[in-house]
Amino acid sequence: MRKNSRSRAVLALAALSTAVLATGCSAEDAICGSGEYPVKAVGGKTGQACVADDENPPKGYVRYPKDRTPAHVGDKWDEYWSTVVVDSDGNIVKK
Repeated sequence: MRKNSRSRAVLALAALSTAVLATGCSAEDAICGSGEYPVKAVGGKTGQACVADDENPPKGYVRYPKDRTPAHVGDKWDEYWSTVVVDSDGNIVKK
């Protein structure tokens, strides 16, 4: 690669990085997209899905409590819910 081409590549990467930061993109991965909410699988420590805001959870899933809903992968509620099992009413049955 010639020096001129390398300089352009570095400038392009810098511009892209600046654009990403300027748009407010977060380094954290969101659990669900816009217009969706996360639900927990019943009967296991793992398993979650995303449901459209205007829909009920599918069979085998329950809503998280409003004040304990994970928002980003690895946040405190995402970590917490991966350590417990809930029943079909959302009650914690096993830690």
